[in-house]
Amino acid sequence: MDRPNPELPQPIVENEYVSPAKVAIALGVSVTTVKRWVDDGTLPAHRTAGGHRKLLVGDVLRVVRDGNLPKADLSKLLPGAGSANSLDVTSVYAKFVHAVAEIDQDAVRELIHEAYRGGMTIDAIADQLISPALKYVGKQWEKKKMDVHQEHRITQSCVGAIYELRAFLRTNAEKVRPVAVGGAPEHDHYILASLLAKLTLIENGWDAINLGPHTPMSAFHAALEELSPQLVWISVSHIAHPEKFLAEYSEFFRIADKKNIAVTIGGEGLGELRTQMPYTTFGDGLGHLASFARSFKHLPQQPRRGRPSAFPKPAV
Repeated sequence: MDRPNPELPQPIVENEYVSPAKVAIALGVSVTTVKRWVDDGTLPAHRTAGGHRKLLVGDVLRVVRDGNLPKADLSKLLPGAGSANSLDVTSVYAKFVHAVAEIDQDAVRELIHEAYRGGMTIDAIADQLISPALKYVGKQWEKKKMDVHQEHRITQSCVGAIYELRAFLRTNAEKVRPVAVGGAPEHDHYILASLLAKLTLIENGWDAINLGPHTPMSAFHAALEELSPQLVWISVSHIAHPEKFLAEYSEFFRIADKKNIAVTIGGEGLGELRTQMPYTTFGDGLGHLASFARSFKHLPQQPRRGRPSAFPKPAV
């Protein structure tokens, strides 16, 4: 895999701290408001050895994404970020497809970060950037205009960028979160789809555990017993033995349904087989999963200009 270009803006890391005063400027609010959010638990804070409050960049970004802050200008915290609602998704997608066509791994990675900094959710990045771009890659491969090693390099660039975004997601706001477990079925070795599902759920307030690719149905059964999830997702890009998969999945769903566990399925690998499968919900894209996840539980209250309420405990 190509090495990152040091001349490109590097992603902000999880342990970067900023002062309440700097946060107030970036969010377009007063320092008093920021301190109130800290006091109420809306915005986690950390104290230095000298007793000064410092805030993680990732937590600040979460507040901007969750709240109604029209005066926020993240470029005052993150190089290359814009003001609220300033992202031109069409332009970003055009640049993203160009980067994919050129096998420019650095640009692919940076554009995913740019989209997230600009306000796109994980499911929107998946459905509006990554998925259509990878479909383009697939068509190029079918036309023999792109080799499989190039396809793998682009996919790995996307995987790497998505892993880096993990630092920004909602990890500190809720100590008790509903559990979701998922993965790809046996003989399905695709990594990206299930990883995106995991991060979509985390972004929407879940504790999501990804069993990964090539997961036998016996592992899903074991996860029901050991992890007691409220939700199971199965992301299908490839099915090696449809009849065997259908029989094993149907039995799994029967047990999950008996335990009142929701099961959501998705992925282009299902095809017509989906019409024979029972499920709680099905998604053509991760936007459907995000909507279902939000409807399944209440999200924390958005920050307000005055003294906001603390994040409520999730409903499970």
